[in-house]
Amino acid sequence: MAEDGKKPVSEEAEKPVAEASVVEEVVAVAEVAAPCPPQSEVPEAEEKSKEEEVVEKLEGEVAAAAAAEEEKPKVVEEGEKMTESVSFKEESNVVSDLPESQRKALEELKVLVKEAMEKHEFTAPPPPPPPPAKEEEKAPATEEEAKTEAPAEPAAEAVCPPPVEESKKEEKKEEEKKEEEKKEEKVAPQAPAEPEVVAVVVETVTAVVVDEDGAKTVEAIEETIVVAPPAEEPVAAVTGGLPRPEEVEIWGIKLFDDDRTDVVLLKFLRARDFKPKESLTMLKNAVLWRKSFGIETLLEEDLGTHLESVVFMEGFGKEGHPVCYNAYGKFQNKELYQNTFSDEEKRQNFLRWRIQFLEKSIRKLDFSPKGINTIIQVNDLKNSPGPFKRELRQATNQALYLLQDNYPEFVAKQVFINVPWWYLAFNRMISPFLTQRTKSKFVFAGPSKSAETLFKYIAPEQVPVQYGGLKKDGDSEFSDSDPVTLVTIKPGSKHVIEFPNTEPCQLVWELRVIGWDVTYGAEFVPSSEEGYTVIVQKARKIAPTDDPVICNSFKIGEPGKVVVTIDNQTSKKKKLLYRSKTKSCE
Repeated sequence: MAEDGKKPVSEEAEKPVAEASVVEEVVAVAEVAAPCPPQSEVPEAEEKSKEEEVVEKLEGEVAAAAAAEEEKPKVVEEGEKMTESVSFKEESNVVSDLPESQRKALEELKVLVKEAMEKHEFTAPPPPPPPPAKEEEKAPATEEEAKTEAPAEPAAEAVCPPPVEESKKEEKKEEEKKEEEKKEEKVAPQAPAEPEVVAVVVETVTAVVVDEDGAKTVEAIEETIVVAPPAEEPVAAVTGGLPRPEEVEIWGIKLFDDDRTDVVLLKFLRARDFKPKESLTMLKNAVLWRKSFGIETLLEEDLGTHLESVVFMEGFGKEGHPVCYNAYGKFQNKELYQNTFSDEEKRQNFLRWRIQFLEKSIRKLDFSPKGINTIIQVNDLKNSPGPFKRELRQATNQALYLLQDNYPEFVAKQVFINVPWWYLAFNRMISPFLTQRTKSKFVFAGPSKSAETLFKYIAPEQVPVQYGGLKKDGDSEFSDSDPVTLVTIKPGSKHVIEFPNTEPCQLVWELRVIGWDVTYGAEFVPSSEEGYTVIVQKARKIAPTDDPVICNSFKIGEPGKVVVTIDNQTSKKKKLLYRSKTKSCE
């Protein structure tokens, strides 16, 4: 999947890269452990020793990197700049926009897919388990043997009758030849219509087999037998004896003769560095896995709603990508954690729920060449349990290998927010295992930069309130279509917002300052010099622990303006978000 020109690596090493973007969908911590295969059989003592070594390395690296907490955001900002400097632009799915080499790879893959469908390779068992393959190979072999043995049985019966005396044979020799010629004339027209011709030929064989002049008789018999098979071949073709190419679908899209097929095939090509044969293998394995896992049935299952607060879809990115949020801090709830990961059965249920959620999300994507067919992943690591929770690691490792093999190229951008110190250090340790293509999709942000980073890819009106935006459920005043203005307030400065109105109306506005710790006030100033200024909101200090969003309204009865003042006396710049609307007075 790499585009950075690295030398090819083994399948196992390449898989975490090929689907790293989908892996973080499950748990970002699990993606960190992606380069290593599942270690469920490793003794606990050995696991603990390895974990302790990793912790020691992380602590040493962080201690050397920075000691003061204020320096941590700087590390994150540097990481963001590095990521942006090699920012990965999403490729086009329009065939005419592709380079010549990629177009050729796509055409070759389409030919390979068509051939595989004609050979029914998408329904055959996967290559790894040999026993089922052998059984299926034996089954048709035995059927063919039965077919070949079937016509041989009458021939054996033809030799069974007692021998006829030579004197009688000589006397009837000429009569039999004449009768045989007459029978051949009758057999010729009946051969294509009735299968009884074979029986007639068999009777002829019984009468002439022992004759001295066997050569001529055998030649005649051979002619009659040769005539019969051609009569059966067209019948088999007409009645459908030859297998038709199978119809294969994935995510509700046919793999042939569909306007969206190219988009699906390009995902597998990009996951395998545009190598058609390797892409075909990946595609076949994905289709076979979907059948064995029962994806279509899984979509109809009711798996509960207990994990909806952990993984959920909310809003769209600036370019129209659906946004999926993964809030791993929810697993700090011991009851939720135990109900999800305490035993193998529960971990399997979690896996099935996660795949069902992903499948439903994918079905909503537009797979047209110019459509949106990828997702923005936001991974919230605030209060995340970390990589050393054994049950969590086992579950996410299982999901990791399934998602990376069967859901290629479904993530446009991976945004990690509220990133703790240990994750940045750990990410640097695994960075050599990731391709440039995969790393280019990663964006990291510490707690102080999380909202600002999200706003680069998602408009504030589309970002949920808990992540710094103004989107909230049940909002009766504003909707996702009401745009938000984003302003940066410099340290030790004031910012003034004015909402002018010339007619009587009801003015409604809402605003928030990320991290607050500023003073907020509002007043109405009439246009007439004879009017009086009205205090709408007395200036007061808003603490970071106060409600994140302030919503006010004022009934305007005369021309004038509402003036909102934000006073930032801190030494840090602040992000201000606000929007307003007017309603008729009633």
